[in-house]
Amino acid sequence: MTDTHEAARSDLSIDISTIDSVRIVTLRGEIDHTHRDALYRELVPSEHATEPRTVLDLSGVSFMDSSGLNVLIAAHQALTETDGRLHLVGAHGPVLRVMELVGIDTVIPCHPTVHHALND
Repeated sequence: MTDTHEAARSDLSIDISTIDSVRIVTLRGEIDHTHRDALYRELVPSEHATEPRTVLDLSGVSFMDSSGLNVLIAAHQALTETDGRLHLVGAHGPVLRVMELVGIDTVIPCHPTVHHALND
């Protein structure tokens, strides 16, 4: 028997673009334990990457569990250690609520839009 709710939850698309030497990682779907490693690899580029800043656009994310929160914290720490920066954008609804409960919004800069993050 297949649990269709879990199957739906496993869908996450990750799109990467660059604007003015800033990596923009745009997510759509739900972040859970099945995507934590792939998401971390996208947020923390290789040592040869030329973009020290990463903006994570969460506006298309409808769910994030504790593994997603752990990825955000680990990516923030890794980028900070290499003089990079992580900015979060567009979190809303349950995703924003869980970020506020854990306090990530007080540690990692959060912005309403990509435009705001690029101008910070």
